[in-house]
Amino acid sequence: MQKEQNRMKLHQKENRKQGAASNKLRGRKSKTASRKRKNLSAAALCSSLLASCSLPVLSRWLCFAAIFFSISAFATQAAGEVVVKVATLAPQGSEWYSALQEMGAEWQKVSNGLIVFRLYPGGVAGDDMDIVRKMRLGILDAGLLTVSGLSRIDRGVLGLELPLAYSDYTELDCALEKIGPQLERHMEAKGFIVLGWSDAGWAHFFTESPVRTPDDMRKLKMFVWEGDSQYTELWRKAGFNPVPLPATEIATALQTGLVNAVTINAQGILLLQWYRQLKYMTDFKWAAFLGGIVISKSTWEKIPAAIRPAVRQAAAKAAQRLRAFSRSTEQSDIETLKKNGVKVVSVDEETLNEWRRLIESVLPQVRGSYLPVESFDPAMKVRDQCRRQTGEAGK
Repeated sequence: MQKEQNRMKLHQKENRKQGAASNKLRGRKSKTASRKRKNLSAAALCSSLLASCSLPVLSRWLCFAAIFFSISAFATQAAGEVVVKVATLAPQGSEWYSALQEMGAEWQKVSNGLIVFRLYPGGVAGDDMDIVRKMRLGILDAGLLTVSGLSRIDRGVLGLELPLAYSDYTELDCALEKIGPQLERHMEAKGFIVLGWSDAGWAHFFTESPVRTPDDMRKLKMFVWEGDSQYTELWRKAGFNPVPLPATEIATALQTGLVNAVTINAQGILLLQWYRQLKYMTDFKWAAFLGGIVISKSTWEKIPAAIRPAVRQAAAKAAQRLRAFSRSTEQSDIETLKKNGVKVVSVDEETLNEWRRLIESVLPQVRGSYLPVESFDPAMKVRDQCRRQTGEAGK
């Protein structure tokens, strides 16, 4: 895959050089010749990728998906068009896919066809880490990211994802309203524009055997996102057995027994059908399953300033639709999981306090290492403020 990325980067560089040369020699070189060069470039890339399909490490579907993605990334665009290539882990046919498609249609409408929207769902472009990396390289332009992807841009977002930090949506929404604008400024300074924040409900432990206490979880092999060594080390120091993997490899890891515990929301495990291996759900809100729609600043600035507000509004509408959908269907998703054989493991207050004590013991290691002090302290301060507000409002 590294060779593939290098080839794609090389082709991008060559295409930019060819474009510059074409502008200088516009009077002497025809558009037909220019298209022919691009088509040959795509054909060469296709041939190299087809050859790689014989490698046993690549499943056939992923290989052909990579070919499709790579060729379309180099597709010829008309003069003046702004092609926006958007990727997500959300599978085709899901509510998330539909919301993004609707957003893309709105972008094309408000731009009178200037914006060309291309969507790559279901991990075709890789997991969140890959999507962010490809956005930095200019291979992709935007993505619907989970907090794992967002944290690759700015780790401050992890302040909204600390385990057991928020007890309900009122606290979470309050904290995001206060912290969100600052996070957006930080991300913009790093070359990314947040077009809309969303969430997909609460993350729970889904496991092969029942998990109530921390000791129950210590017996299992937990999936953690590959690429965040600090997060992995925090779990190890607490006595757990984290297994770092790309999100695109979880299904295989579950089937082979490489992992037997995943932290995910009910909607996600239902869509991905991981409940076939993970038959138990621990019944407490571990963390909010936060996400957002993000576009690279370089692509954003290609969009005419006059239509950017409408583009942003369409993205915010999609994010709000997803948030509302996830929250309204959360309980029904759990009921559907039950019908499919998933057993909900109840946790009493005493056991929940055991988890809280575990988190409290780890927070000193989180502050200043996993999460920078300038992000950790404000996040905790805002969380406490929102908790007090919620308590006062409930009186």
